[in-house]
Amino acid sequence: MKILIVEDEFELNNAISESLKLSGYVVDQAFDGEDGEELAFINEYDLILLDVNLPNMDGFDVLKKIRKYNNEVNIIMLTARGGVYDRVTGLDLGANDYIVKPFYTEELEARIRSLLRRKTVVESSIIEIEDFKFDINNRMAYVNEKIIKLTPKQFAILEYLLLNRGHYITIEEIIEHIWTDELDSFSNTARVHLVSLRRKLKEDLGYDLIINKIGRGYMINEEK
Repeated sequence: MKILIVEDEFELNNAISESLKLSGYVVDQAFDGEDGEELAFINEYDLILLDVNLPNMDGFDVLKKIRKYNNEVNIIMLTARGGVYDRVTGLDLGANDYIVKPFYTEELEARIRSLLRRKTVVESSIIEIEDFKFDINNRMAYVNEKIIKLTPKQFAILEYLLLNRGHYITIEEIIEHIWTDELDSFSNTARVHLVSLRRKLKEDLGYDLIINKIGRGYMINEEK
């Protein structure tokens, strides 16, 4: 999952970024409103953390601009203001949620997980398919309660495919959401990770949990 942080407080921006990266997210950072809006326009994000008080363009103006061309991305407003007016304004302009500074990173990540589940109609933090179980909150995958050892990238790929069950996902989309800009669509790296992930899952499950259809992409197989 790919997240954009638009926050002008350098230390806070970096602290959130490092925490999210440790949790397996791909993160881009912007430190003013104009850069944040530009990144949101040229890239595809699963979620944006957007501060209200920003140089060059405030968060409400950034939010309004983003909503003109993207009504799907989840946006959480970050604000030091405790007033009801700012909360209502952000929600009325199209924000999905807000969190008032100071906050605990655990709470922020819980809100992020909640919004991402809501976006893909996943009501529980546990996804189960036959003998396979995937715990979004604790970032663990199991077969018959036995932990499957996955690398961070393998876990991220599997999570993205599971949260988009019922849809074929192209290799380009996987790269867009799981890797940063240093990996392009012609790279074989993502395919190598997918091959290894599919092999691990098949060894433990006895069948292909991830199927691949030429010309369409990859999809979770919910039937043996």
